[in-house]
Amino acid sequence: MRPRLLTWDVKDTLLRVRHTVGEQYSLEAKLHGIRVEAETLNSSFLAAMQTQNKLFPNYGLGQGLSSQQWWMEIVKRTFRLCGVSDERVLSPMAENLYQGFSSARNWEVFNDVKDTLIHCDRLGIRMGVISNFDRRLEKILVNCSLRQHFQFVLTSEDVGIGKPDHRIFIKALSLAQVEPEQATHIGDDVWNDYLAARAVGMESYLICRETEQPARAEGLVPKDHILHSLQQLNSLLK
Repeated sequence: MRPRLLTWDVKDTLLRVRHTVGEQYSLEAKLHGIRVEAETLNSSFLAAMQTQNKLFPNYGLGQGLSSQQWWMEIVKRTFRLCGVSDERVLSPMAENLYQGFSSARNWEVFNDVKDTLIHCDRLGIRMGVISNFDRRLEKILVNCSLRQHFQFVLTSEDVGIGKPDHRIFIKALSLAQVEPEQATHIGDDVWNDYLAARAVGMESYLICRETEQPARAEGLVPKDHILHSLQQLNSLLK
């Protein structure tokens, strides 16, 4: 296996949040004299995210929102669900948290990532990113010292569509000027990454560092298409 193009998901594939959302929201609240438990904030965040995704899919692009407005409303809704309603506090907290998630201090690069990307560079494999993320992703990758490895970064906000829509994969293939069978995609989501890439004719692998065989992959992903470490990918790139 030696693809001409290797595309990557980012969150939970190359990077993960260093602390839970609830922990980071709780810390920000304390700076404003407000005490809310991290576990409570985690639950409220999930509810706020579900509502926002339903009302305003893909960062509200179709309804005229910016991704910053979209995220700041999630922060505010999360705190409102926890009983915090003072807009004079909500707005600065939302702004600080939005900006903070662009910083490397809030993200952790998996320890098998940098060696793998360097290995791919040495093999002359072109690489790109396909992610259901907002425009902050470019800055995050720069701040985490990863951006230099990628020929392009496609986010669902930039493209206007997200995975598993086949068009974002086609866009990546077009940018790299390769055929689907010459490309491989790596990600942690069965439907958005593994199956979506294969639906357009690409090779794909599911990264699953935590468990031997994730329940969501049963019957959908052959065991030899599951990577428990990116070191396995290195051995496949002959």
